[in-house]
Amino acid sequence: MTVRDVIQKIEPRMKKTIEAFQHELASIRTGKATTALLDRVKVEAYGSQMPLKQVGNVGVLDVHTLTVQVWDKSMVGATERAIRDAGLGLNPSADGQNIRISIPPLTEERRKEFVKLTKKFGEDAKVSLRNHRRDLIHEVEKLEKEKLIGEDELKRGKKDADDLLHKYEKQITDLIAQKEKEIMEV
Repeated sequence: MTVRDVIQKIEPRMKKTIEAFQHELASIRTGKATTALLDRVKVEAYGSQMPLKQVGNVGVLDVHTLTVQVWDKSMVGATERAIRDAGLGLNPSADGQNIRISIPPLTEERRKEFVKLTKKFGEDAKVSLRNHRRDLIHEVEKLEKEKLIGEDELKRGKKDADDLLHKYEKQITDLIAQKEKEIMEV
């Protein structure tokens, strides 16, 4: 095994961290309607918690309105309740098997809360990246102890781990800045 093999094993985990962070960002409100807002909503259906997408079709009607077309008419009340209780500050209204959700404009205070949340998610993702870097360095040091690589390879491996960390941390920083700009845009 070489340093390159170790990097090829760890780098996909770093990419998954970025993808997970992007998914978390998508669920933060920006004042515009997006179906990703409802990704974390779970509906009490048939005796278990189900993702909203398994109960009905979620769509965007216009910039400030989402719709949920519930497949089972008996689930409309539970779906409406789940959206209201999800802590997103949304107030759905049912009309037959369809639920309309108006996305209210964000207050300045709420925008600042969402920016803080974005930064918290970003810091969590960076911690995860640092843990991956630590694992990479640990693997490289193990190779050196087993005399599979020399001291120069060890130093190069540590430098590569740092470079990889900086590359992905920069992506997270850029995503945070982009989301912050979206949130604060009125």
